[in-house]
Amino acid sequence: MKTWHKIIFGDCRNMEEIPDGSIHLMVTSPPYYNAPFDYPGLFENYEEFLGLIRDFARELYRILAPGRIAVYVTDDMLVNGEKFPVVADITKIMRDTGFRYRDKIVWKKPEGYTRISRRSGVIKQHPYPMYFYPDNLQESILIFQKGEFDYSYVKQLPSEIKERSKINLAEYDEKKWNLTVWEIVNVLPLPGRLEEGVAAFPEEIPRRLIKLFTFVGETVLDPFLGSGTTTKVAKELGRNSYGYEIDLELNPMICKKVGVEQSTFTEDKIETTIRKDAKKLRTSLEEKVKKQKSVTKAGLRVRI
Repeated sequence: MKTWHKIIFGDCRNMEEIPDGSIHLMVTSPPYYNAPFDYPGLFENYEEFLGLIRDFARELYRILAPGRIAVYVTDDMLVNGEKFPVVADITKIMRDTGFRYRDKIVWKKPEGYTRISRRSGVIKQHPYPMYFYPDNLQESILIFQKGEFDYSYVKQLPSEIKERSKINLAEYDEKKWNLTVWEIVNVLPLPGRLEEGVAAFPEEIPRRLIKLFTFVGETVLDPFLGSGTTTKVAKELGRNSYGYEIDLELNPMICKKVGVEQSTFTEDKIETTIRKDAKKLRTSLEEKVKKQKSVTKAGLRVRI
């Protein structure tokens, strides 16, 4: 099936390119609030981050079709010794906007996964009460819904579409999609990979969600597109997509991942639009990350 994909470089608080009620699934991972090794200093303060989510949520409510699903892959953030309740605040914002809180899945990463700083090491240096801080190996997959889904919609679909959209129950059982804990290997921050320097989620997450919540030929949105993972997976699964990314410097990475140059051979249509509100962020963020890493290499104590 031919698919189309529209990638817009601009602020997702304005998605004027998308008609009302035309999106069947939103899958995204918004920027981790000022994460020291991903987005240091991206937001002036936490309220600015929440303001972005509020403004976006209102626009999302406009474009999401009735009864359909919006998913955030996110987690609480530790910044300069302070823990920010991102999961709770996004949930409240979405409910205040009019969405139903449908479910939460815990994405569990392998135990061998570590970031540059391991919080649990503090208690090994100071084996006494009050020094305990756990290493985080999970993120939350928050699932919201715009009202109730009308299941008569499924009965009206062509039999071919229903058959092509049918969930593989053997895969469903084998990979334990039925559980509220999904054990999925993350995209490791290794040098030389396409997504180097970008906090990309693994393809398995949007792949499961797209299969579970959309039919072939429907439209998926990722408003914080990053490296382009959601668009890539949507294309592979026969779904159309919109992707918004404010950082223009990610354009080459996205084009390579989604196969812009190969689209003429697959007959998929991929359009890229650069708006005036696009920014160039990647270079400045990488410079800040290098400073963070130089501190840890110097052996200086990083705040818990």
